[in-house]
Amino acid sequence: MKFFLIAGEPSGDRLGAALIQGFDKRLSYPADFIGVGGTKMMGMGFDSLFPMEEISIMGVGEILSRYFFLKKRIAQTAQSVLDAKPDALITIDLPEFNLRVADIVRKHSDIPIIHYVAPTVWAWRPNRAVKMANFIDHVLALLPFEPPYMTAAGMSCDFVGHPVVEEPVASENAASAFRERYELGDNPVVLCLPGSRISEVTRLAPVFMQTLSKIKEQRPEVRFVLPAATEVVSELRAIMSDWQEDIIFLDPRDQSPEQGLAHKRAAFRAADGALAASGTVSLELAASETPMVIGYDMSWISRQIIGRLVRTDTVTLVNLVSETRDVPEFIGPSCTPSNLAKAVLEVLESPERQLSAMRNTMQRLGKGDTAPGERAAESVLNFISQRK
Repeated sequence: MKFFLIAGEPSGDRLGAALIQGFDKRLSYPADFIGVGGTKMMGMGFDSLFPMEEISIMGVGEILSRYFFLKKRIAQTAQSVLDAKPDALITIDLPEFNLRVADIVRKHSDIPIIHYVAPTVWAWRPNRAVKMANFIDHVLALLPFEPPYMTAAGMSCDFVGHPVVEEPVASENAASAFRERYELGDNPVVLCLPGSRISEVTRLAPVFMQTLSKIKEQRPEVRFVLPAATEVVSELRAIMSDWQEDIIFLDPRDQSPEQGLAHKRAAFRAADGALAASGTVSLELAASETPMVIGYDMSWISRQIIGRLVRTDTVTLVNLVSETRDVPEFIGPSCTPSNLAKAVLEVLESPERQLSAMRNTMQRLGKGDTAPGERAAESVLNFISQRK
């Protein structure tokens, strides 16, 4: 069998890699995988048409600024799908890019099209699912409450679990070794996680740096750790060049990918709290039971458009899956250094409030069940079989 996969950001790259592993377990013979992916997918022999980072863009303003370049890549990718004639096209998240590719492919072929990661119609723009049904046949959902939204719009959908529940968590020994390596002692440790997209870190990192300075003013003993994503290391280095405070900068390029990931997990487990961008990282923190504060902002035009369409009072995944509001979040205009610093200091004082919500989230996402990547592969194969 042959599958055309398109991932456009680090979280999608992880999903794609887990899906490829799932196919390896579910198929009695090797499958061929082509398309667009990142380092994790390429590490499994996947050959990307072009660097994934070129399409890793979020926000209306950012997309408009690169409209013609993205349009060219969309056309190129769609034509590659049509030329390859795969058993299925599997688009992984990044709807701004992937759904446009899927629309073109559907207009010119009957290739089965599967979208991995259901759109957040429960949060904003509910009509997206209905529009998707014109060219998407099947959806793989990461969250347990999403399938009814998809089936109501006319697509089949399976909840397959979230890969975060299968990722290793650092041991207490690893956390202790991390603290010893960086001479942290018993000092409180706060992680700084300003995102994995260039558009995110350029907007959030300066705000987060100011937040850390405010925390330091009130709690001089607090130490800061910034585990940088490979895709944005250079940008973060440039932003931090003028910052005066001490911070432990974890550069993944200093180690092998496996060592870098283990180092990051040890940092997560060793930390007493985290200041993080909204997104999948909140689930990684929950897996390590690291209390967090979420901050996120976007361009002015994105604020105006999205702010009028949001249908939920939280965008933090831990809050949504656990059906609580225990994780503080500050989105858009409220994402200020003062608000963020106050919330982080409160989390350091009372970290236990979030523990129940984090544990409940992991259980609901499939912890202890069949690996999500394998469940996703099984869902794809079942759908293709039924379609035939």
